Amino acid sequence: MNQNEFIKIINPFKDKLFRLAKRMLVSTEEAEDATQEVLVRLWNKNSALEQYNSVEALAMTMTKNYCLDQLKSKRATNLQIVHNNYQDKQASVETQIEHQNTLQWAEKLMNDLPEQQRLILQLREIEEYEFSEIAQVLEMNETAVRVALSRARKTLREQIEKTHNYGTQVS
Repeated sequence: MNQNEFIKIINPFKDKLFRLAKRMLVSTEEAEDATQEVLVRLWNKNSALEQYNSVEALAMTMTKNYCLDQLKSKRATNLQIVHNNYQDKQASVETQIEHQNTLQWAEKLMNDLPEQQRLILQLREIEEYEFSEIAQVLEMNETAVRVALSRARKTLREQIEKTHNYGTQVS
């Protein structure tokens, strides 16, 4: 496979790799490094890529595993999974502050979820993966993915209802 063919295969999902890495590693620099490392590893495997049913699923699995390795390493011990890709640059200052507070609250709720549920929520709701793709990436049974997603949504819904019903934020 030549470089142009490789780029055609990788281009449609390289941003997804970065977003997953960013979700897991927080740091933009760490996510860029992780994405680059995965792309290099894919390039090194480029002659064997045709044997895989889904190069995207392979790449997402490689990204997940690389990020988990980084989180386990000494230099990443203080990192946490968050999502802060939402910024409305044209909104008023009031709206921006309100959105920032809402985002921080949502991040707090998501961070309270177990890691597996956070990843499944990220892949399904943000990356819009199918259940079969998530199951393949996370090396899980598809039914287990559905159950974990359902539990994550239920937990978030309960926390949101609790906040709205009592008018206080979850601390």
